[in-house]
Amino acid sequence: MRFETVIGLEVHAQLLTASKAFAPVATEFGEAPNTQVSPLCLGHPGTLPVLNENLVRFIVKMGLATNCSIAPHSIFARKNYFYPDLPKGYQISQFDTPICHDGWVDIELEDGSTKRIRIKRIHMEEDAGKSIHDQDPYHTLVDLNRAGTPLIEIVTEPDIASPAEAYAYLTRIKQLVQYLEICDGNMEEGSLRCDANVSIRPVGQQELGTRTEIKNVNSFRNVERALHYEIRRQEAVIRGGGKVVQTTLLWDANKLETREMRSKEEAHDYRYFPEPDLPPVVVTEAFLESVRAELPELPEARLQRYRAHGVPDFDAMVLTEDKDKGDYFDTVVFGQPVTLRNRDAFRATRADIKMASNVVTNLVANILNERKLGIRELPVEAHRLADALNLRAADTISSNGLTDLILAMVEDPRDAKTLAEEKGLIQNSDTSFLEPLVEQVLDANPDKVAAFNAGKDGLLGFFVGQVMRMSQGKANPQLVNGLVISKLKDRA
Repeated sequence: MRFETVIGLEVHAQLLTASKAFAPVATEFGEAPNTQVSPLCLGHPGTLPVLNENLVRFIVKMGLATNCSIAPHSIFARKNYFYPDLPKGYQISQFDTPICHDGWVDIELEDGSTKRIRIKRIHMEEDAGKSIHDQDPYHTLVDLNRAGTPLIEIVTEPDIASPAEAYAYLTRIKQLVQYLEICDGNMEEGSLRCDANVSIRPVGQQELGTRTEIKNVNSFRNVERALHYEIRRQEAVIRGGGKVVQTTLLWDANKLETREMRSKEEAHDYRYFPEPDLPPVVVTEAFLESVRAELPELPEARLQRYRAHGVPDFDAMVLTEDKDKGDYFDTVVFGQPVTLRNRDAFRATRADIKMASNVVTNLVANILNERKLGIRELPVEAHRLADALNLRAADTISSNGLTDLILAMVEDPRDAKTLAEEKGLIQNSDTSFLEPLVEQVLDANPDKVAAFNAGKDGLLGFFVGQVMRMSQGKANPQLVNGLVISKLKDRA
């Protein structure tokens, strides 16, 4: 019996608002435990929530970026459950009226084709606190700094058919929240968390199989590994004559296996009811248009723009993966990041676009990896890199000289031309200087001149190399190449 996999993902993105969802309390990561709390966060009686407008603004941005319909009227609900890190005994969320619904994103598959993943809903909620199990051998510790931090939950339809597709989808969602600047996408810090619902069914069967849910996996690779393991486990259960039990699982990244956490909850277990202390959320056309005006150029549009400018496909994909890297590249080539509002203004470029893409995706990427830096921390500012590229484009320096110059610029903040002159990287293109050197080389090697003229074309490199040596590497090799060919013809 052959099986097919059905996967649905729920992604929680912690938003980059300055304060919590319903309380004027900071949301900085890494502060001392239980220092970013208030009576509202602690669930004290008589406290009343007040909606953070940026929570609404950020979720509408995500809804527009994922082609969702935006509900003009939605309400909050209380999701009731008891856990040590939830002092109120409920979580403010949305239930049957999500603010964003019926959207989609396209993902690229391994064979280069695309697949559309439908977004069922994106809704607003607040985060719970954090239970810490590994700092005390006898007790679980609770840090409530995270309690009340604004979240959005992005829920797919069961359209994902493999762990690889799940990985591609998560990569796209992370890319979008970073482009929109609503979430940093840091899974290690819990800014982006994923729950995966997975089931299998015999190929051709329409009815879905019994699903299990894998909770709070902390990296995309672990999501992929957990799904592979759970698919194999469910297949083994069914082939052995058993039945898959609907349950909630945790992924053990050390043992590379899932383990049962609790029986799977359904909506009725949470006793949802409308939040009595918050009014409905009303999204007016004016608000919607103001958010739409703030949208950046999204990854797919940026990718197509780069391709249209002649950027090689691989480079275009690398530059699009990370918004900061794309912004840096745009600044090198166009003088500033390109946006939806200004993209039509850019026709001419400040630097050769193919050369720039090659340098940023290779040499610059290597520098960042070696130094463990982000592109924003690169000591070579975009305008200085553009100046270095222009020196190469004008044949003022060689290809090797460009590499040496950029490496020097990492350590020295001076301008490209000053450094190139100081490092002796400027190529000599003075024919009155180079022609006598060419003549000397040819005069010193009459046998090789005769051999070249007899058909040994490979000797051209010898003559050019000799001239370069005599010039101490400062001669313009392209110019030398042309001069050698011309002089050899004269002696044929």
